[in-house]
Amino acid sequence: MKKQHNIWIICLLLAVVVAVTMALCAGLGVVRFDRQQLLESPIFWNLRLPRIVLSVLVGALLSVCGGVYQSVFRNPLTDPYVLGISSGASLGAAIAIILGWESYLWGVGGMALATALLTILLIFKISSIGNRMHTTTLLLTGVCLTFLITAVISLLMALRQDKMESIIFWTMGSFASASWFDVWILIPVAVVGLFVVLYYRKDLNLLLAGSETAQSLGVEVEKVRRRLLFFTTLMVAFSVSTCGVIGFVGLVVPHCVRLVCGADNRRIIPYSIFIGALFMLLCDTLARTLLPPNELPVGSITSLIGAPMFIYLLYKSKRKI
Repeated sequence: MKKQHNIWIICLLLAVVVAVTMALCAGLGVVRFDRQQLLESPIFWNLRLPRIVLSVLVGALLSVCGGVYQSVFRNPLTDPYVLGISSGASLGAAIAIILGWESYLWGVGGMALATALLTILLIFKISSIGNRMHTTTLLLTGVCLTFLITAVISLLMALRQDKMESIIFWTMGSFASASWFDVWILIPVAVVGLFVVLYYRKDLNLLLAGSETAQSLGVEVEKVRRRLLFFTTLMVAFSVSTCGVIGFVGLVVPHCVRLVCGADNRRIIPYSIFIGALFMLLCDTLARTLLPPNELPVGSITSLIGAPMFIYLLYKSKRKI
C-alpha cells in the first residue's frame, strides 16, 4: 500500500513538472510576448496553447501504448511506429482526406482506427506460431508492412496530387495545424484508453511471464490482450489522425522509465504518461524554435533520438533474436 502511495506522489510531482514546462514553453516561439501580452494574444489562445496541449496528450498516449506493446508482445523493441501500426493509421487518415471526410466528427480518426486495427490483426496472423510470437518475425512483419503502407500512400499522393500536401503532413508528423477541435476529439479517447490500461497494469506484469503462467494465476489472457490492444490501437489511431506519424516515442520513453524504475508496469505505465508528455512537449518546442521562422517536423526530432536507441537495443539483444 505504501509503494502504491509513493507512485502517485511521484506522479503528482511529474504532473507539476509538466505543467511548469508547458507554461515556460508557451512563451517560446517566433512571436514573443511578455506575460500580459501572452494572455491577451489570440495567437497564444488559438494557435500556441492548443498545440502545447495536443503535444502533451499525444506524447502521453504514444508512450503508454509503447509500454503496453512491449509487455503484450514481451519484446522491448516494439512500439506503434516500429510495428507499423502508426503507418497503418496514417493510411486510413490519407484515405479519409482523399474522400473529403475531414469535416466529419470521427471521419479521419475512425478511418485511421480501422486501418490500424487491420494492421495489428495482420501482425498477429503473420508472426504468431500457435500461442507464441517469434521476435524476428514480429519485427520483420512490422518493417514489411511499413514499407507496403508507405508505397500505398505514395501511390495515393500520385493519383491525387491536389491532396498531396495534406497527406505529406501525416507522413512527417507535425503539430503545426493543431486546433482545439483536435484536442477535444482526443481527450475522451485519452481518458477511456488510459483508464483501461491503468486498470490492467497488474495483468501486464503477469503477461510478461508468459501466457501459460498468466493463465495459471487467474488472468483471462486472450480477453485482456484483446482489450489492451484495441484501446491502445484506438489511442494510436486518433493521435495519428491529429498530428500524423511520430516515430519512436513509444520506444524511447517506456524503455528509459524501465531502466530507472525496473520492470513493474504499476510504475512504468503511470510514469510514462508524464515523461512521454514532457518528452513530446520538449521535442515540439525544439521543432518550432530551433530554426525560426522555419519549422522542423517533430517526427524527425523524435526519430533522431529514437532510431539510435532502437539500433542499440537491437544490438544488445541480437543474441536473443
